[in-house]
Amino acid sequence: MKILSRIYEKALSLQSVDAEEGEYLYNNASLAELMLVADRIRQIHIPGRNVGWIIDRNVNITNICFSQCSFCNFCRKKGSPEAYITSTDQYIRKIEELYLLGGDQLLLQGGMNPELGLDFYVTLFKTLKGLFPSLKLHALGPPEISFLAKKENKSYHDILVSLISAGLDSLPGAGAEILSDRVRQKISPAKANSEEWSAVMRTAHKLNLPTSATMMYGHIETVKERIDHLIRIRDIQSARPAGHYGFITFIPWPFQDKGTLLRKKHNIKSTFNGPDYIRLISVSRIILNNIPNIQSSVLTVGKDIGMLSLHAGANDVGSVMIEENVVSAAGSRNRFDSGELQALIREAGFIPVRRNQKYEPV
Repeated sequence: MKILSRIYEKALSLQSVDAEEGEYLYNNASLAELMLVADRIRQIHIPGRNVGWIIDRNVNITNICFSQCSFCNFCRKKGSPEAYITSTDQYIRKIEELYLLGGDQLLLQGGMNPELGLDFYVTLFKTLKGLFPSLKLHALGPPEISFLAKKENKSYHDILVSLISAGLDSLPGAGAEILSDRVRQKISPAKANSEEWSAVMRTAHKLNLPTSATMMYGHIETVKERIDHLIRIRDIQSARPAGHYGFITFIPWPFQDKGTLLRKKHNIKSTFNGPDYIRLISVSRIILNNIPNIQSSVLTVGKDIGMLSLHAGANDVGSVMIEENVVSAAGSRNRFDSGELQALIREAGFIPVRRNQKYEPV
């Protein structure tokens, strides 16, 4: 118990908990204690009872992807009857619907289509911003930036500068999965490795591009690899230039296994359960002492666990997600409109505050 008390004291003073201490916490601390400590740390970063939420729409640029990750049911190969590239007319219709529902941000992601280079994305971003000047583009992610850099024989810096000039407002933390090359070699060997993902984010932070960090857990990773993932993210955040956005938030979500190759071919099922998710949220809040916001993935964990996580260090419930095609393809069936998302926050005992991608109140 002395070990735990020492780690709690360290965490509550916002000192950095090391990998060994983080693993000890995860494996030995009671859930009630973790929740209490994490909630107190949350109050240091984000005082009060406000909980954030946002209206945005996730539009997939294309579902053609060479990566073929074994946890993904969304991607298709070129020539598949289900393959597509979203057209300008489709974007216009989807954005008009987004505006009617009160949102102004588009989460643009999709497969890494070998036929789509930097010019395609620059043209797309400029076109959308030309048609909808107030639109916010939260788009692509480190794997796409790494892919484009290799395809165009350019640096991450040059790719990001071109995209920012074309209208990119912020960079999602997509494709992090678990930042362990042992894991990545097994579940997503064609995707950016852990150092490439990290290098893209370090470059984005130097350019003061707002970013988020993520974790897709509950498959083949160990507790140690979860902790190492958190510490790598904290270290990247520590290296950002003073006054720059860096990682504004951290979002963990559990592997959705329905119909995936990981389950069908390798018999790897999701290890998700409610107490473990709450444990992960709490430990994330404790370890990530330099990231202000922790988002609960109500889309994947559902209402009850989402509400409980707000008492365990989380201070945000994410988006109404007007459209989502990736995790839903693997079995997620949780959807919330703006009224339901606000009701969830109130039922948990908090005050809903709509915000933008920079976590500023709208």
